[in-house]
Amino acid sequence: MAKITPFKGLRPKKEFAEQVATLPYDVVSVAEAREFKKDPYNFYHVTRSEIDLPEGVDVHSQQVYDKADENLEAMVEDKVLVQDPDPCYYIYELVMDGRSQTGLVCGSSIDDYNNGIVKKHEFTRPEKELDRINHITATGAQTGIVFLAYHDCDSVQHIIDEWKAAHKPAYDFVAHDGIRHIFWVIDEYPKVAAITHNFAQDVPCTYIADGHHRAASAAKVCKEMRDNGYSVDGDESFNYFVTCIFPASQLQIMDYNRVAKDLNGMIPEEFIQALEKEFEIQRVGGEPYKPRQAHEFGMYLGDAWYRLVAKPGTFSDDPIGVLDVTILQNNVLDKLLGIKDPRTDKRIDFVGGIRGMGALQKKVDTKEAAVAFSLYPVTIMQLFAIADSGNVMPPKSTWFEPKLRDGLVVYMI
Repeated sequence: MAKITPFKGLRPKKEFAEQVATLPYDVVSVAEAREFKKDPYNFYHVTRSEIDLPEGVDVHSQQVYDKADENLEAMVEDKVLVQDPDPCYYIYELVMDGRSQTGLVCGSSIDDYNNGIVKKHEFTRPEKELDRINHITATGAQTGIVFLAYHDCDSVQHIIDEWKAAHKPAYDFVAHDGIRHIFWVIDEYPKVAAITHNFAQDVPCTYIADGHHRAASAAKVCKEMRDNGYSVDGDESFNYFVTCIFPASQLQIMDYNRVAKDLNGMIPEEFIQALEKEFEIQRVGGEPYKPRQAHEFGMYLGDAWYRLVAKPGTFSDDPIGVLDVTILQNNVLDKLLGIKDPRTDKRIDFVGGIRGMGALQKKVDTKEAAVAFSLYPVTIMQLFAIADSGNVMPPKSTWFEPKLRDGLVVYMI
């Protein structure tokens, strides 16, 4: 069963919450983060601290991590961030386009992560792990929340709903991108104890939706601290990593689309002729085509959109083979375009669904790409099935929105 813990969160005073909160470090570029440099309390000063150093600095240099520590300490000294006196759970609700999702912010067990109770569906890259390891080590904090999901649990949801109805939120603001963020602090021991108990009794496992590198890095920092003798009873804060856990029924995965930079030596007519062996193809004109069901694809080539439907035999029924990202990879990107490894091949790029179909069309119209494909989104239950099977999803399969904000609560180790 899943083991979670409350913690003494380091978080903004109410008047600073909107000013502090930022998108996760890995969804913004250095240039984008630099736009907020003049705001002294913006959390990019901690998560993207290179913005306070000369342009061109190696973002993985020790001075960047030391600057993050310095900036975090300054926010504490200025009392922008204040640590709760007692261990708490936190409720985090996000509202986007009228749709709401509410999660529980807590510490999730590193042992659960190592033992497969926290289930994974992606590979991680050593260089990205090392970046977060260095950041955690320098700051003594986990500054980015790992996004987890779980099968709906009435006993946990009842406490969350009851608390929301009876208490005013600590924060409630609409960010510049239109996402509303509402945050409650559960600081009454009986409720805290009840949540811990109900999770241990009723939630068999959790699933990483977003944040595999943050989770892996926290686990490696934990191992190092254990190896160095810092662990006494196994319940020290570094034995957990900060997570926000959402019920599956409230989550929506957006499409994650692909563009290829060339047609592998083919002209468009030859490419369409090759596609007809594996897909039914219909030209739909100039309006962007967004797939309406699984195994259906949109394609923008030349100046026209096409509807592609995978023919029988182009996919299998196993959890990986049935995914549309797999169908496209096997039958088009690999077989026709020669893109064998989408993780490393420079001829492919990925466009999150939040950017819309227009972003795909623009890449082709500006000659940045030769062809674009829109995909039907992976479902949360497909993600669960793959994680349960012990497999990993193809790269760039899921795009979750809205994004959790960094800075609303920091987990000190």
